[in-house]
Amino acid sequence: MLRYFSHNQHLKDIFDFPVAKVCIDAGFTCPNRDGSKGYGGCIYCNDKGSGAPYIKKDLSWIEQYENSRNLLLKRNPDTKFIIYFQAFSNTYAPIDYLENLYTSALALKDVVGISIGTRPDCVTSGILDLLRDLSKDTYLLLEYGLESIHNKTLEFINRQHTYGDLLAAYGEAKNRNINVCLHIINGLPGESATDILETAKTVGQLEPDGIKIHSLYIETGTQLYNYYRKNPWHIFTEEEYVEIAARCIELMPQTTVIHRLIGEAIPDRLVVPEWSKNKHKVLNSINKKLCEWKSRQGAKFIPARSFKYKELEIEHV
Repeated sequence: MLRYFSHNQHLKDIFDFPVAKVCIDAGFTCPNRDGSKGYGGCIYCNDKGSGAPYIKKDLSWIEQYENSRNLLLKRNPDTKFIIYFQAFSNTYAPIDYLENLYTSALALKDVVGISIGTRPDCVTSGILDLLRDLSKDTYLLLEYGLESIHNKTLEFINRQHTYGDLLAAYGEAKNRNINVCLHIINGLPGESATDILETAKTVGQLEPDGIKIHSLYIETGTQLYNYYRKNPWHIFTEEEYVEIAARCIELMPQTTVIHRLIGEAIPDRLVVPEWSKNKHKVLNSINKKLCEWKSRQGAKFIPARSFKYKELEIEHV
């Protein structure tokens, strides 16, 4: 039995039929790629915008969805789908364009919801109002990439936003009752285990609806690969990662859905770590570690005394 609140369990709690998430590339870009804030993107990001390895970006987003839908329906004809606008920043466009995109997705056959991956500096009040209105009638999840609460790290990896930007965007979304999933990365260069756990603790105290915990991987063709070749640093072993991920889970409130616990690279581009190719083994090991500790999600969660969205302050216990 899992010792954490998994995404699969979350979907079973909401829907009385099988639901699968389909990742797509809808042709977006990012402000630190197009020159609005910078060029090159985050140092770990590839030319697919860190989208799922199976995405075929040469197809339209509707064709991508239909291909995945047809394949998954062969396995289970009762499956319904959540379209995940994943690659790059999927709110980085005019409101009218976004409204047409999201409503078109929700109108497709067998679609029961959408998930929208973006950056905290790529939402406006108008965009959040749109998401609030859509979420009243469908399953909708807004996913913010944070990666770390440490601004020094965010600057180094070229995020071009701060932790304060995340707090502001998170607060504006939660004030509209929008479900939010936050992303963090374990193993970023220059961060210690203490830094990683501080991020997990602080993010846990925001009590997000969901969290994705990514293991850092290095792919060829990224700025991070070039940096690693010149400045190699210790990459987590599988055993080390399993332990740090389990500790992060302990710091999450029991109500937060654990959507992800490992990063997934494009296999033929992966440099390190080799163990990240075996996703299911790592997931089983993380759960086994929690069992060994007789622990579970929330075991070390410490609620914040208060979180003031507008003042952007967390008062820690």
